This record gives sequence, C-alpha cells and structure tokens, in this order.
Amino acid sequence: MELSVQGKQINVGDALRAHVQEKLEDLNAKFFNRAIDATVIFSREGHAFFNAHVSIRIGKNINVVAEAEDTDIYAAFDQAAVKLAKQLRRYKNRLRDHHRRAEDMPDDTILQARSYTIAPEQDDEDTKESSGEQAPIIVAEMTTDILTLSVSTAVMHMDLMHQNALLFRNESHGGLNMVYRRPDGHVGWVDPVGNGLSAHKEAAE
Repeated sequence: MELSVQGKQINVGDALRAHVQEKLEDLNAKFFNRAIDATVIFSREGHAFFNAHVSIRIGKNINVVAEAEDTDIYAAFDQAAVKLAKQLRRYKNRLRDHHRRAEDMPDDTILQARSYTIAPEQDDEDTKESSGEQAPIIVAEMTTDILTLSVSTAVMHMDLMHQNALLFRNESHGGLNMVYRRPDGHVGWVDPVGNGLSAHKEAAE
C-alpha cells in the first residue's frame, strides 16, 4: 500500500509518519489486505485543534474517507482510524462481494463527466446592477467518474466516502439516479420519471 502523509502548514515528523503507517497497515491486514493507496492530511483548526483527514483506496472505484480533530495530533489521527475501522466493519461482507463483481465490470459501465467547483455568490448589494443572469464563477474543474451501481451499493459508496450525496447510474436501467442524506438521517433516492423505475419510496439504510 502506497502511503502519503502531508501537513498543511504543519511539519509532519518521522515519528508521526511511522505511527500513521503502522495503524493503517494493521487496518489493511485486518480488512481484506487489498488497499491500493492511502493519503493522510493533517491541518490546524484554529489555534486549539488538529484535523486528520484520511482517505484509503481499497479497491477499484472504492474510497473510504474519515476525519477527526483533537487538541493532540496523534489522537486526531487515531480517532479517524477508529472511524475507518467502523465503516469497514459495517460493510465488510458487501465489500467482499463488490470486489468480486468490480473485477468483472467492463469499463463502459463508468460514465466520465466534468465536475466544477463554483465560487459562492455575492450578495446583491455587493454587486453592480446588471441585466440578465450572471454566469457562475468556476474556481476548479476536474474529471469525475459516475459509476453504475445498485441503489444499496450507491448508499454504501456515499457512506464510505463521507459524502452527503452521490450521483450514479442505476444498474437496473442505466439511467442517472441520486442518493442523498436527509436532515432527519434517512437516505433519499431520486429516480427521474422516464428511467423506468419512478415512483419509488425513499430508501433508508
């Protein structure tokens, strides 16, 4: 497993790198022993807290993300590692099955799309009057993969990546779907009319 340990305006010493490597290798050995690479980024949250953001690629198109913060940088990472273990334990059996299916999945089941990061809009009083709609200001552009998944697997991917929503192609009909985390904690599922599977109730984990 390739490992990258980075610090944002923080010096990451050899002792911390060794601690991170030992923890993640133990985690990898416990769950599948198939992790491809991992990235750990440490940053400072204000003056009191350290933040540890951990991302591990454990297979084809499967990323597991966790983060935590603490006044001690080692404790911040350890808490993030505990969250990773909890996620992997929760989906252990389904991940094994997904690994087997992913190996046989043809490349044409993945749809490539452009992903944009848009700058926040300014308040009307801070902008000059103008006629017509203003185009959004794009601050970043990248390529992203839209995977072909079942609804339950899409929910798993969303949880593992610690995201609030996930766009995917429904493997039942090939149409675009979205799952998202609702404010009440349930999972919402959007299946547009015309996909062949409309009028579904919201899926819950």
